[in-house]
Order: sequence, then C-alpha cells, then structure tokens
Amino acid sequence: MNPPVRVLYLAGSGRSGSTLVTTVLGQYDGVFAAGELRYLWQRGELENRPCGCGRPLRDCPLWDRVRRELPTDRAAAIAAGLRGRLRMRGLPALLRRHRRGLRPVPAHPDDAVLADLYAAVARHTGARVVVDSSKLPPYGALLGALPGIELRVLHLVRDPRATAFSWRRRRGLDGDTDPELMSRPPVWKAALLWLVWNTVTVRLWGDRAPAGYLRVRYEDLTADPEATLRRIVAFAGADPDGGPFTGPATVRLTPTHSVAGNPSRHRTGPVPITADVQWRRDLSRWSYALVTALTAPGLRRFGYPWRRGGPAPAGAGRPARGGPAATGGRSVGVGRAGSTGHEEG
Repeated sequence: MNPPVRVLYLAGSGRSGSTLVTTVLGQYDGVFAAGELRYLWQRGELENRPCGCGRPLRDCPLWDRVRRELPTDRAAAIAAGLRGRLRMRGLPALLRRHRRGLRPVPAHPDDAVLADLYAAVARHTGARVVVDSSKLPPYGALLGALPGIELRVLHLVRDPRATAFSWRRRRGLDGDTDPELMSRPPVWKAALLWLVWNTVTVRLWGDRAPAGYLRVRYEDLTADPEATLRRIVAFAGADPDGGPFTGPATVRLTPTHSVAGNPSRHRTGPVPITADVQWRRDLSRWSYALVTALTAPGLRRFGYPWRRGGPAPAGAGRPARGGPAATGGRSVGVGRAGSTGHEEG
C-alpha cells in the first residue's frame, strides 16, 4: 500500500503572497511547487498555458508524464464539475456539514481522478511534500477528504486594504504581453472575498493547530523571510536546511513546474524579498474606509489596525482555536485572479 501524499495547502484570500511562498518552498529538497492545481484541467490541459518552467504545460516533460496517468480527454467536464461544486453559494451548506462531522464537499465520481492526480505528481517528482496554492477553502476541504491525501494547511493572511489595492492592478494573466487580463474586482468585492475566505479557512482548520494548521501573516513574513520560510518548511514536514536563501531577505530561484498563479512564478535568479507597501500611499481614502468597514471583524481577529499607518506588530494576529501566528519574513508575492473570476496567486 502506497503511503499518503502529503499536501501543503495554501489557503486564504488571493494577493497574499502565495505565489512567492510556493516558489520559494519549491527550492527545498523534497518539496514540489505544484501551483494552483485546481486550475490544471482548465488553464493547463484545455488552454495549454505556461508551466512555471516556461513551456506550454502540455509540452513540459514532467507534466507529460503525469498527464499520461490521467483522463485528459475529460478535462473540460472535470473543470466544469469543480466550478459547480466550489461555488460560493455552497458555503453555508459546506460549513453545516463540517460542523456535523460530515464530508464538507459531497463525494463525486471525479474525486478518484483528483486523488490519482496528486499520487501521480508525488510519484513522478519524488516529492515528500506537494505544495498546492489553490487557496480556495472549499477545494482544500475537498482535498482533505480524498483517500491517500494527508493535508496540512498554511493559512496566509494579508492586510485587506493591501489585497484590495493589489486586485485593482492591470496585469496580464501570464505576464505583461498576455492580452487576457487578470480579473479586477471592485474594492468592495475584494474586501468581502477577503473576509469570507479567511473566515472559512479558520472555521475549517483553525482547530487543527499546531500539527495541521499554521497561520502566517504577509506582514510578518516580510519582516524576517528566512526564519519564517524555515518554520513553514518544518511545518510541512520537510528539511528546512539547504534552502535558497543567499541572505536574510534574498533567495536564488530556479524554475518550478507550477500550474497557474501570479506571473512572478516565472522569476529566476537572485530575487529580493521585500514588502509591497504602495497601497499605503496610493489607496484612496474612500476605498480605505470602505474596505476597513467591510472587513472590521477580520481586522480584529488577525491583528490589523483600523487607521492608516497604524501599528501592526509582528505576530499580532492571534489564530482562532489555538492556531499559531508565525513570526518572520518579507514577501514580494501578491495574489492574482484569473479572468474567470476565481482567485489566483
């Protein structure tokens, strides 16, 4: 009998640094940066968008080996099925089932294919840990119920004013030359998504700390990158030694084979890890006030100030139900969203 596949699932809202964290984690021995695997069927198989290595996904030798074990002829149906099963309107029922100890996302015939996907990835990469940065809590709940999956959840949180500002930037889905733009939700929608996804993440996994849930704030990550990434790697169950850091806040990145995510996943070579704080200067007063009002419960929960420029001490966010708040780190990664309206990066 094959051992279970350990999946480190990055959960929370988009634009919170997940792409950078995934790329850096992929530089450690035994860790495979898979990217946003919920998009494999649509972005990878159907649209043949670039793998993290730069090749179209169907031309990537690694993904070619994985794809041979999957029913790729059913990619459109699998992608459509996932979209239907993971809709926001299903969240109340999902949480009710979770409270009752039931499977949060009802079983489906495609679940066997999803389990086979993660097993094939682990087999062909030899990874001890597969990093999936899909972020969407319902998809993480689906994964956690699959046979052969050992799920550990890394909850990334960032100031909602910063994420709302980042969502409004105009960016190509796969880089500046891509005519298809990432979605740009209005600030009110970005704020509500932030509140919903982060709250649901805590509801689903907050009581699994310290073994199964770790919360890390972007702001703490950007204060001490190396120490924070070492803590994340150890939480995932991999060896934190021999990582890509060439200095306290600089990493040397080699190509990964990540699926979907922020175009920064293609960056290689020396990369400084610095906080993106442009929003503090350029987010309008009206937008700041609106996002603050809509996310007020989360601001208190995760330790963010109400006033612009107010202090947010490292590690101030106190996880619900005993979950730890990580200290350390800097991060240039900001989340992105695809044109379909799903969060990304």
